[in-house]
Amino acid sequence: MAKKKSEWFDWLKALLIAILLAFIVRTFLFSPIIVEGPSMQPNLQNGDHMIVNKINYKLNEPERFDIVVFHATEKRDYIKRVIGLPGETVEMRADTLYIDGEPVEESFLATEKSQQASGQVYTMNFSMEDSQYLPEVIPEGHVFVLGDNRSNSTDSRSSSLGLISYDQIVGNAVLIYWPINRFGFANE
Repeated sequence: MAKKKSEWFDWLKALLIAILLAFIVRTFLFSPIIVEGPSMQPNLQNGDHMIVNKINYKLNEPERFDIVVFHATEKRDYIKRVIGLPGETVEMRADTLYIDGEPVEESFLATEKSQQASGQVYTMNFSMEDSQYLPEVIPEGHVFVLGDNRSNSTDSRSSSLGLISYDQIVGNAVLIYWPINRFGFANE
């Protein structure tokens, strides 16, 4: 009888440790997210299940072209790509990204841009300098984000979203794990 009691106690202890470890991992290290909507197409698809690295930005600051998950509202998280960093200016002109007046290649959109009909652009012209609701320069502790699907994305160009503070960032989306045919690292 004592052996059975000991065995049950061991199982209960193992289960509690597993639950505690799962809680710690999900709360502080990694968590799942499901991409909702078309704003990150073609690189991320509606319904993609991803793993978010929550510890990366506790140790480092976001880098250009990182795919980040952030609290857009109290109840909703968004997933977008970091384009501008603190101290920089962002401008889109003739389908070219300019950071501080210098052109920057967006290789993750090369195919989409090349498929545009003559005279059409993938990303409409935009300038922080001409914006009525953004500062001319990204302040410390903030980033400028865009969705990859530039014509269908609520991002930093929108007055309802604007710049994203580091405090809003949950983590960086690194791995697609479902559907299985899309398994792999996020296109960065």
